[in-house]
Amino acid sequence: MTTDKALREHVLYLLAGGGAHADFDSAIANIPEKVRGTRPAAAPHSPWEILEHMRIAQWDILEFSRNPNHVSPEFDAGYWPQTPAPPSAAAWEESVRAFRADLDGMRALVTDEKTDLFARIPHGDGQTILREALLVADHNAYHLGQLVLVRRLLGAWS
Repeated sequence: MTTDKALREHVLYLLAGGGAHADFDSAIANIPEKVRGTRPAAAPHSPWEILEHMRIAQWDILEFSRNPNHVSPEFDAGYWPQTPAPPSAAAWEESVRAFRADLDGMRALVTDEKTDLFARIPHGDGQTILREALLVADHNAYHLGQLVLVRRLLGAWS
């Protein structure tokens, strides 16, 4: 196995939620609709806020990685939803779908052997696809842990 192939496989493993943390599907499975917009006592975010933050940040990183014309949201406000609760069950489902689609997009970048994982992104200031893929994996792992904790505090984790 080439070093390049091994590296791609390791990064894909991390993006899939491999390792010592819950994966995305496990962390969001069966969250009751009634708690999706609830902030537990002493916790700053609801499950909806965490999901949307993850979706927005991952989308931003992916689009930066592949689109030289991409404009990132305003930091920090542009990375969080306006309200603690989703406007509808459909909004929740759309956020989940979009998160999965963008995660697949990042996986596709890493999988594509034409992608030089170490080349600087031309419109960046030193970033590489490898760095951005690891950033997605790291950011997702952090917030998936946060989501599991919030679910436990809400009594919505078994």
